[in-house]
Amino acid sequence: MQPIDRVVAVVNQEAITERELRNRVDLVERQLREQRRPAPPIDALTRQVLEQMIVARAQAQYARQVGLTPTEAEIDRAVADVAQQNGLSVQQLRERLGEQGVAFATFREQLAGEIITLRLREREAASKVTISEAEVDAQLAKRAAGAPVEYDVAQILLRLPADADQATVASRMQQAEELLARARDGADFGDLARQYSESPEAMQGGRLGWRTAERLPDLFLKAVSNLQPGQVAPVVRSPAGLHVLKLVDRRSEGAAAGGALVQTHARHILLPAGSPEAQAEAARRLEEFKRTIASGADTFESLAQQFSSDGSARNGGDLGWLFPGETVPEFERAMNELPEGGIRDPVRTQFGVHLIQVIARRTVENSPEQMRAAARQALRQQKADEAYDEWLREIRDRAYVEYRLDN
Repeated sequence: MQPIDRVVAVVNQEAITERELRNRVDLVERQLREQRRPAPPIDALTRQVLEQMIVARAQAQYARQVGLTPTEAEIDRAVADVAQQNGLSVQQLRERLGEQGVAFATFREQLAGEIITLRLREREAASKVTISEAEVDAQLAKRAAGAPVEYDVAQILLRLPADADQATVASRMQQAEELLARARDGADFGDLARQYSESPEAMQGGRLGWRTAERLPDLFLKAVSNLQPGQVAPVVRSPAGLHVLKLVDRRSEGAAAGGALVQTHARHILLPAGSPEAQAEAARRLEEFKRTIASGADTFESLAQQFSSDGSARNGGDLGWLFPGETVPEFERAMNELPEGGIRDPVRTQFGVHLIQVIARRTVENSPEQMRAAARQALRQQKADEAYDEWLREIRDRAYVEYRLDN
């Protein structure tokens, strides 16, 4: 007799079961072990994973309402693409997932979620972003004052619904202040984030990664700009909730406005990967590609033509000569750390996981047109990120959620 699979949460009358939650928690635990990162206590990890599933479920429900849910044929094509990128047949992919403890139905659901996320991001955020000439002028004025500053920031997020009553706000504020005190007293910030944070990057110790000022929310920038590396800012409240912010490090990078700057000729292989398990599999596959190239058994260009999902695949992954600011920050930082001819370990961005090679570099004059284009792109990316995060928060706040985890 099969045991009853009890319901642990209800999202707008749609259930999340204990088996679904347990499978997802097991997967996250395995990934943390592979990354040699400490896992938070199981109760805290379970609640973090459940919250992520609630947001994903609410987003999928909205996608169905507005007609953005992918068809079975589209998911079939996405599965076939993943299999091809990994040099496998669909059946071999199914078998490998089974060996890793991932149900094929779960994998299909995750691919559907990635497609939905991309469509909703474009519909609800990116397509609605507008950048005025005055904003570009202001951005260029900041850059003219000196080399851009980048911040390495970590956060602990305690979520608050938009309609939270005073008692709830006071309780969460007390918890945030306690976490702030512990961080300032020397507790490991990454461990605190993994145990208590409700942000997507909690399992990475709350690290947001290196970001220029324009890629940080204004509230975050004001909180950390005057800190010294290692210091923790007072609690900040945003529409998403309460934030405890630590400035991990700060650095200056890039060229000031005007004068000469360095262009990089690069190529890459891109494997799309929105879910944690897809990211791990893409990184593993790209590591194989890197070893294959190093051994001389195949070339970067050939592998890019066969497996890269980017439009540059037909040209062997060649991206041409890139100006600073033309790629997303994670890609650009990884590229800038490479010598000519060097190949970087796999790098994750919002588009997937990349294997990057630098072909050559050259110094050119920085034209006014190029400076404006780079400033506009940086502002567009920042606004799209903020708009999508705000939209997700609104979707979560509007959803009816009933927790049954402790029942």
